[in-house]
Amino acid sequence: MTDTVLYEVSDAVATVTLNRPDRLNAINPELLSDLLVALRQANADPAVHVIVLTGAGRAFCAGDDLKEFESQVGTPAQTRAYIEKIQDVTRALCLNRKMVVGGIHGWAVGGGLEWVINCDFVVMADNARFFFPEVSLGIFVTGGVTRLLPQQIGTAKARRMILLGERYSAQDVPMLGFDWQIVAADDMTAQAHALAANIAALPQGPVRDLKQALRESAGTDLESAMAIETEATLRGFLDPESAERARDRLT
Repeated sequence: MTDTVLYEVSDAVATVTLNRPDRLNAINPELLSDLLVALRQANADPAVHVIVLTGAGRAFCAGDDLKEFESQVGTPAQTRAYIEKIQDVTRALCLNRKMVVGGIHGWAVGGGLEWVINCDFVVMADNARFFFPEVSLGIFVTGGVTRLLPQQIGTAKARRMILLGERYSAQDVPMLGFDWQIVAADDMTAQAHALAANIAALPQGPVRDLKQALRESAGTDLESAMAIETEATLRGFLDPESAERARDRLT
């Protein structure tokens, strides 16, 4: 694991921090690999009861690093493997038996927003902003959000969020219907860790059984949704016009 993701365990809480602050923690192959290593380490460690997922610097995650978009596209097999690694992050967040608390501030865009939706609990700073840019770039969402987002806010709002790519702020969270806790930006980290500590102090057998029970019925459907997402994302990544749109977005 390189330094694109930081990992620390204290008092039964593993803090996983995206650490490319100069790029607003945008996703590139190194960060993706490091994040998977950290999440798998936390899931495998019996001393870890809860995971806190957060970002260093001014944002949680600005989504895919468009400066490196073309480096993520190779042969169809290579591109599929990269997309599956993105989906593996969702599996590590959703299909494990440990609760995940998202400590979110600044921008949460695209894949970053997908990871927010993957969390069991979200503590969001009042300066947070979030949206899905994928469709406007000619690609598709991942992270099982075609299944999870309608469950959280309803199909109509999920359709609008994904298709139109409208930008929202933390103040829009109640209107959208997310069950996210909105706190002052200066207090977000402390509040996220306080929530994690409360969960970590509970008897872990029932906590893990609850997560499994709540996810069990959605598990197969989540995998089915991710399979559809993977095929749609693969088509988008391999479309030369998507790379051109990514370049245009940078100018």
